Amino acid sequence: MKKLEMPLMVQIGSTGRNSGKTTLAKTLIEKGQPFFPIYGLKVITISGAKGKCQRGETGCGICTSIDEGYELIEEKNASGSKDTMQLLRAGCEKVYLLKVFYDHLLEGLLAFQQVVPADTVVVCESNSVREVVDPGLFIMMNNQKGMKKTAAKVIDQADLILNSPELPNHFDLVKTNSGIYYNKKDKDRRAKIWG
Repeated sequence: MKKLEMPLMVQIGSTGRNSGKTTLAKTLIEKGQPFFPIYGLKVITISGAKGKCQRGETGCGICTSIDEGYELIEEKNASGSKDTMQLLRAGCEKVYLLKVFYDHLLEGLLAFQQVVPADTVVVCESNSVREVVDPGLFIMMNNQKGMKKTAAKVIDQADLILNSPELPNHFDLVKTNSGIYYNKKDKDRRAKIWG
């Protein structure tokens, strides 16, 4: 299957929960926001039974609030503690939450792409998106406590694997006409993996 090309997307995945995805996303937004416009995207891919929490818990209500397709919601509140609120507070021009069933992932991303102005960088938190999108940069957070199935499917496509949300000192996002990269001299992006 041909993937959706999103060369201005920085995608952040994770091998497990609470690994620092949002902390890293906020750092990238704060570094890039003075130089180019940034939209944020948090994707919750629902792969379990419809109407049930995919973690097997009582849950937060996100997975049970839709029963088919996808729902794209713009975050307008920057004062709370939700990940989307933190991304907005960090400097994104707009932030969206995409709640989507796995088999509608591409459809949901195409809808999101329609609301993003040309020449805007997207910072996205998700593992599953990498299965349908070819982003400009894919960073995987390794929490070293195990490996989610969604991470196992895509970790070999990561440009960077980080064990903590701190960026290396020489890390810079570079936006060019052909996409978003790190460090201007870096031609073989996949060759650099920091721990």
